[in-house]
Amino acid sequence: MNIDPPPQAVVALIAHARDVPSEARDRFADAAASLAGDPRAILLRTCHRAELYVAADDRGSCPRELLLPDLPEGGRRLEDRAAVHHLFAVAAGLDSIVVGEDQILHQLRDCLAERHQAWPDAEGTAQPPTIDDIATGHGIASAQLQPSLERLFQIALRIGRQTRAWRETPPRSLADVALDRIEAEIGSLAGQPLLVVGAGTMSRLAALSARRRRARVVVTNRTHERAAALAVEVDGSSVPFAKMGTADPAGVIVAVSGRWPLDGESAQRLADSRPPVIDLSSPPALAPELREILGARLVSVDDLASGPEQQIRDRVRRRIERLIDDGDTEFSRWIGARRSVSAIQALTERAEARRAAEVDRLMRRMPHVEDRDRELIEQMSHRLVAGLLHAPLATLREDLTGESGRAARELFSL
Repeated sequence: MNIDPPPQAVVALIAHARDVPSEARDRFADAAASLAGDPRAILLRTCHRAELYVAADDRGSCPRELLLPDLPEGGRRLEDRAAVHHLFAVAAGLDSIVVGEDQILHQLRDCLAERHQAWPDAEGTAQPPTIDDIATGHGIASAQLQPSLERLFQIALRIGRQTRAWRETPPRSLADVALDRIEAEIGSLAGQPLLVVGAGTMSRLAALSARRRRARVVVTNRTHERAAALAVEVDGSSVPFAKMGTADPAGVIVAVSGRWPLDGESAQRLADSRPPVIDLSSPPALAPELREILGARLVSVDDLASGPEQQIRDRVRRRIERLIDDGDTEFSRWIGARRSVSAIQALTERAEARRAAEVDRLMRRMPHVEDRDRELIEQMSHRLVAGLLHAPLATLREDLTGESGRAARELFSL
């Protein structure tokens, strides 16, 4: 059963590589990053996407004092269940170029982890939250993130973990897609030199996958020590960051932040040797003039974003979509219950105060009541109030629209 959350539970501003070019996406992400310290907003930023999630205020609208960045052309604004459903689909890997990839789940975890403070452990020293702490909600410093966003991302992480457990094929990454594109151009990479520019997560995935394809991996990175370490891991070699090495590569994969500052000689060799170049960086790592020289041989991260690179079986997709629908319903119920908390608290406090006052009045009129009888009267009064409140409180806990809460406040003058 799908239940829409109350109005404006969450708003999402989405800029994806399928619709928004890298430079515009990056400007949007930079502007959204200014809200990184506000507990009402959280930014998910990857090479393919920049997504800003904003929690509504108690009136059910985006806080006016929260200055949201303008969406670039091609960006989307999603509200309520559409925003919730989108995040869950992202966590499940259905919105990725490589369906079911692991990287987006790691990025979601990192995104949430960055928004929480460390807290003291048993020895009183500050320790950062573990992924399990964040996923289960234990030890969360709630001041760092509005509770509805915290809950939303926790559900998303759980959905992501569950869907990976259903995977029927070995995991693939964007690096595998890049290598497939290179092999489609030149044939097998076995025995051929492949230049990997960068030593981060995506570069390492590319190097490891290239090694499995029996390529001769050459690594370069801004920090040479990291390039050398990755080269050792894949039984390859490393070269200075501004150069290509002595052998012309059969293909190049670039995955760095910032520019790749090739010197003039290396840039000319890259142009003359004509290897396919896949730039997975966002914004692009190659200088505009070099991109122009490479022409159609250059494939950008946006070029890879035209659509999912693979499909999953209908049976598994239906199973994942049911899990996402269940997550929608769970979040909707949580939001509805949260908005009824004040009415539930006020009603129970009012009833308890009236019960205690009536019992006290009775005891003053019956000063000689034995202690045992006094306890029985107290128990009876508690059971009476609990019985009378059972149905109203159950209705309030299931109130997904806020209408029952408003009715309770009016009926009981809360």
